[in-house]
Amino acid sequence: MYIEAPSLVGQPGIRHAFFTRAGGVSHGLYASLNGGLGSQDEPALVAENRSRMAGHLGVAPSHLVSLYQVHSAEVAIIDGPMALADRPRADAMVTRVPNLALGIATADCGPILFADTVGRVVGAAHAGWKGALSGVIAATVEAMERLGSARGDIIAVLGPTISQAAYEVGDDFRTRFAEEVPGSDAHFAPGQREGHAQFDLPGFIARRLREAGIEKASTLGLCTYADPERFYSYRRTTHGGEADYGRLISAIVLAA
Repeated sequence: MYIEAPSLVGQPGIRHAFFTRAGGVSHGLYASLNGGLGSQDEPALVAENRSRMAGHLGVAPSHLVSLYQVHSAEVAIIDGPMALADRPRADAMVTRVPNLALGIATADCGPILFADTVGRVVGAAHAGWKGALSGVIAATVEAMERLGSARGDIIAVLGPTISQAAYEVGDDFRTRFAEEVPGSDAHFAPGQREGHAQFDLPGFIARRLREAGIEKASTLGLCTYADPERFYSYRRTTHGGEADYGRLISAIVLAA
C-alpha cells in the first residue's frame, strides 16, 4: 500500500508515505487506491481511499490536505485543514502545524517530500517538468525558511517518477531547457525517433535540489511508467489509449 524512504524512516516527529495504487476500493482504470480528486473516478470511492491514507498517517480524513495542482512554482503555506473546494492553486505546500498530512498527487511527475526535524517544518511538492523548470523546488525551500527552517537541516526525497527510458520528448522541449537552464543538456539522451530525446526528469529534479542548497536529498529510484502493478502513469495510460488514470498520493506529517 505504501513505500517509505530510508532517509525519513525514524526521523523524530515525522510520518510519511509514498502510497502505491494497492489497498483501495476503486476499480477498473482506477484500481485500487486512487487518491485523485481530479480524476473521473466515483467521488465516494476516492474519499474512502483518501480516508485509508489518512488513517495510515495517523490523521483525520479532513486533515489530509491537497492542492489544485497547476504545474506552477506556487507554494502555499498551510495553517489548517480546508474544504476541498478551497484548495489553493499551487504545486507545493509547507506547514509547521502538527497533524496535517500534506498530500501531493502524481502520475509520472515527481513527488518530493521535505522534512526539517530541527525547525519542525515539513513540505511537499509536485515537480513535473514545468514546475521543476520554473522553480517550484527552490520556492518550496524558501517557504520552509520563512517558517523557520535552515537549508542544511532539510531532508528531501523524490518518490516514484517517470524514468528517462520512458520519457520521450521533442527537440523543442530540449531547446527550451537549454535556453533557460545552462548545462541542462546533460539530462537528455538520444531518442529512438528522429527529432526526439529521452528526458531524465529525476536527474533534473536532483540537480534543482542541489541548486537549492539541499545536501540531504535522495531518490527512491522507482519508475511509474515501468511498474503498472504499483503505480499509475499518465503516459502509460496515453500510450494504451485509456480514457483516464488514477493518481498516486505522497504525503508527510509533522507529528504533535
